[in-house]
Amino acid sequence: MNQSLTLLELNRFVREVVKNNFPDTYWVRAETSDVRRNANGHCYLEFIEKDPVTQNIVARARGVIWANTFRLLESYFQSQTSTAFTSGMGVLVRVSVEFHEQYGYSLTVVDIDPSFTIGEMARNRMLVIRRLEEEGVLKINKELPIPDVCNRIAVISSATAAGYGDFLHQLSSNPFGLIFYTKLFPAAMQGENSEASIIAALEKIYENRDMFDAVAIIRGGGATSELNCFDSYPVATNCAQFPLPIVTGIGHERDVTVLDMVAHTSVKTPTAVAEFFIDHQAESLARITDLQQRLVSIARQAISRENSELALLSKDVYHHSIAFLSKQNSEIGNVVFMLRAYSQKQLDTLRQEHKEQVVRFRNAAEHVIRSEKHRIENAEQYFEMVSPKNVLKRGYTITVQNGKIVTSATSLVENECIETIFSDGKATSEIKNIEKWKI
Repeated sequence: MNQSLTLLELNRFVREVVKNNFPDTYWVRAETSDVRRNANGHCYLEFIEKDPVTQNIVARARGVIWANTFRLLESYFQSQTSTAFTSGMGVLVRVSVEFHEQYGYSLTVVDIDPSFTIGEMARNRMLVIRRLEEEGVLKINKELPIPDVCNRIAVISSATAAGYGDFLHQLSSNPFGLIFYTKLFPAAMQGENSEASIIAALEKIYENRDMFDAVAIIRGGGATSELNCFDSYPVATNCAQFPLPIVTGIGHERDVTVLDMVAHTSVKTPTAVAEFFIDHQAESLARITDLQQRLVSIARQAISRENSELALLSKDVYHHSIAFLSKQNSEIGNVVFMLRAYSQKQLDTLRQEHKEQVVRFRNAAEHVIRSEKHRIENAEQYFEMVSPKNVLKRGYTITVQNGKIVTSATSLVENECIETIFSDGKATSEIKNIEKWKI
């Protein structure tokens, strides 16, 4: 018991041991975590190291960069890497090893090597690209077709970003008068929560994917250091495998991000994204207009041709009807003549017989004549009734396909056109369904 130490005495002893055994500064490779700056300008953080396979943390140390040092290192680091000093970065720092009786073990940063971080960023970026290639998803979104009519756009952006306003203004003021329907899915486009925010927005769009033709991911201008989330694997793999074409415009001039590489189309700014959709719609409109004009021209030619054929058919029907009626009238005249001659002969014969028989036969002959006249009148009415013009007036029609009269459903073919001739015009129809009956 007499050799026991107080905690303070032990910690002082440890501090002296550390001071004597780690008198110099050392270059240490680690990943930053929980980086925060207090009101005095001091930067407090944690350094961690992860297992390369399991990604479990295998080492941890508290760190500090005093304000006078942090002002210099932060500016230098950002100027060299175009990236803010923040959490989740691989760094190479020169540290002194400290042990404080009250606060314990810590590393005090005195210098930093930006080139190591640049290399780590590039290496991580290449690892993400290689992983996407190995999974076969790098170009999936690029292979999606953009619909000819692409005016329903889901937008992922910050609601207050100037770039979002520029995007909407460009769409609404397009010179072609095209109408676009947009729906904003707000997301943080920078900072530690940006990855999760963008992925959450994509998930909401996916739930309503049938309502949209494409997705626009836009972000106004800002520091290049704020683009790290667009190089992350979670954001890239979600976008690469998204079922709608994605067009990006995240407002930067540096080399393309991984998100730009997996997106269907990548342009520099939100305004350029709007121009992309406008140009696509304008091209589709031009194609549709040209097709419409060609269709109208073909239809007019077909109508003119069918009108000519119908006029010829009408003349043929008329002439055939006149000839038929003339022949029938001639035959009826012959019958009447023969009946009259026969009746007269019979009357002459009967006149030689009994006077009553003459009267009876005369009455019979007159009855026969009236009957025949009535039959003739009925025949004339029948021929008038079966005339094609009168048939059409009663609601019947003539169906013509490829210039031939259709008499059976078996000669019809779906998706082909037929013409229906009425008493006062005609109509062209497209066959959608054929129902054949057994007779």
